[in-house]
Amino acid sequence: MIREAHVNGIKLVYREEGDSSAPPLLLVHGRTANHNDWNGIIQHFAAGRRVLAPDLRGHGASDYPGTYPLPEMAEDLVALLDHLGIDRVALVGHSLGGTVSCHLAVNHPDRVERLVLEDPPPTYALTGRPPIVEDESTGFDWRMVHDTERQMLAPDPAWAAGLAKISAPTLVLSGVRSPLDAGDVARHIPGAELVAIEAGHLVHMDARQEFLRVVDAFLGS
Repeated sequence: MIREAHVNGIKLVYREEGDSSAPPLLLVHGRTANHNDWNGIIQHFAAGRRVLAPDLRGHGASDYPGTYPLPEMAEDLVALLDHLGIDRVALVGHSLGGTVSCHLAVNHPDRVERLVLEDPPPTYALTGRPPIVEDESTGFDWRMVHDTERQMLAPDPAWAAGLAKISAPTLVLSGVRSPLDAGDVARHIPGAELVAIEAGHLVHMDARQEFLRVVDAFLGS
């Protein structure tokens, strides 16, 4: 079911599947994707959970407000949980969605029951990345791509220190063939478990069954 909510000053579109009385699970997609990125994954988890898969601001059918600070993107999700009357969730975030999920867990530790980060970008400044060249791709705001890229090329110095505040049990999944260093994030989060999976950056696509097996075990599904 595709729904929309007007929260934190924007329209946020989200997909909801599963029993509304079941434990909630929030899936947060990566950059330039939307809730459809989780097709197949949603149905798997919806067998035992209430699954929410929003389109982040600047993505899909949600609003494109033109400003994309990562902490504010996390506040959109908190506002969505408030709108739905959900106190705590299990949280799974991929790539950019993993960074957004970290901000949520850092600033609202009481809202996160368990945290899964799928190949998140590291805390240090990314180097050697080619410049962004816009093409005819649609379904997202190119301003979001430029804005979030700037934040990864020159991350807030407080970002790494903030990860030490995450109190939720955390699982970090690293794609063996990914160009990103997910292990850096794991090292900054107290007690985080790091699992390497034979996959690229898109772990949930490249190695879906292993992704589901490891996440199910961690969530206790």
